[in-house]
Amino acid sequence: MEIKYIGSGSRYSKAVIHGKTVYLAGNVAKEPAPTAAEQTKQILGQIENTLKMCGTDKSKLLTATIIFADMRDFDAVNEVWDQWVNDGGSFPTRTPMESKLVTPRHLVAIQITASL
Repeated sequence: MEIKYIGSGSRYSKAVIHGKTVYLAGNVAKEPAPTAAEQTKQILGQIENTLKMCGTDKSKLLTATIIFADMRDFDAVNEVWDQWVNDGGSFPTRTPMESKLVTPRHLVAIQITASL
């Protein structure tokens, strides 16, 4: 089965397609806004763009991992997430967790797997 790499750089690819499954790299806000909710909006926009590059969209989400720098942002992120995912009508499996992120300015990271 062919493996296709999308948006490859010197260290990683934005996405990898294997069969009919699209694996996205974890996304953080490119220009971190001051709140987790605002960063989530930015990240979800980035995810939509990458899914489009792969020939799919958020209606075909399979699973999501949402990483919080601080779980106290859980409700604020969920507010944005719920609106975004409900708009697509598809509810992937989801794993929230807390961990340090790439910089102290980054409050949320999201990793998605989708179908073609």
